[in-house]
Amino acid sequence: MQAYDLSALNTQLLLLAFGIGAAFGAIAQRTHFCTMGAVSDAFNMGDWTRMRQWGLALGVAMLGFAGLVYAGQIDPTQVLYASNRWLWLSAVLGGLMFGLGMVLASGCGSKTLVRIGGGSLKSVVVLLVLGLAAFATLKGITAVLRVATIDRVVVDLPMGTGLAQWVAGRWGLPPALTALVLGLALGGSLVVWVLADRDFRSPVNLLAGVGIGGLVVAMWWVSGHLGHVSEHPETLQETFLATNSGRAEALSFVAPVAYLLDWLLFFSDKNKLLTMGITSTAGVVLGSLLAALANRSFRWEGFGNTEDLANHLVGAVLMGVGGVAAMGCTIGQGLSGLSTLNATSVVAVMGILTGAVAGLSYQAWRVDRAS
Repeated sequence: MQAYDLSALNTQLLLLAFGIGAAFGAIAQRTHFCTMGAVSDAFNMGDWTRMRQWGLALGVAMLGFAGLVYAGQIDPTQVLYASNRWLWLSAVLGGLMFGLGMVLASGCGSKTLVRIGGGSLKSVVVLLVLGLAAFATLKGITAVLRVATIDRVVVDLPMGTGLAQWVAGRWGLPPALTALVLGLALGGSLVVWVLADRDFRSPVNLLAGVGIGGLVVAMWWVSGHLGHVSEHPETLQETFLATNSGRAEALSFVAPVAYLLDWLLFFSDKNKLLTMGITSTAGVVLGSLLAALANRSFRWEGFGNTEDLANHLVGAVLMGVGGVAAMGCTIGQGLSGLSTLNATSVVAVMGILTGAVAGLSYQAWRVDRAS
């Protein structure tokens, strides 16, 4: 492939990622898709509607990823989450921090972007602080602390942290077929569980689940198949174009926010290049804005008081640090990571949910105490 063709392909990838992000933002704005909101509804009111939205999205993402692997469209050993090193402590502690942080900050990274599109100035502050904290944990002062402490707790798994790869290696089964069977079994079970509730089967809920899950699959195909170059003409090595990690990536909204700020701050530095993570992040804001304007829900929103500001600042820091430590957020690990059936994603999501419940319990205690 010639340099000109690579440049054109790179531009195509960035535009597709921007479009996927915009569709995500529009759907989330229209359907109120939100992981923190789903946990809050279930915890505070016993309403599992939005949790079923999330479950449907995960089921669709699992089915789609398994289909891509079986069709040879993507290599599961080349995705961001694939590794022979299980950083379980980083995933658990990072997940706990992220889960608590998203409650204090009124939503996770994706919800923050959606809320910005809807007119929330509070979320602009959260985004900036989240991005700074995330970048510090990627390459700065908290990165040094992370590498020197929790990242040292590792379990080596020769057959990898992916369930399908482990099962295939353990029993000598065809990897692609194993991925398909497990994806159908687990993803299909989630879809059946969700759709078994007749009251759930409304157009809005189906749009949220199928739409968001389908966008995760679309991003996997764009990044892992369309953007895959078997031999780069300059390095002569296999590469995945327009990704921050150099591997196949799907939707995620912590590290890409940090890279977005980095790109904006050092725009004149030609070494700072746009990636699909950056453009998809920007796309979410635009998609949410257009949807909010279309349904006339756009409203300016600011902080109510100093305590409100403090909670959001603390929450943003916890999400930035925790999201990087856990290698993803409620979308990055919760949907993109879990769709690959990765063990790290499982413990990260468990940590996120536990942290969210702890945060909601703290808020309930504060309300009871005040009354």
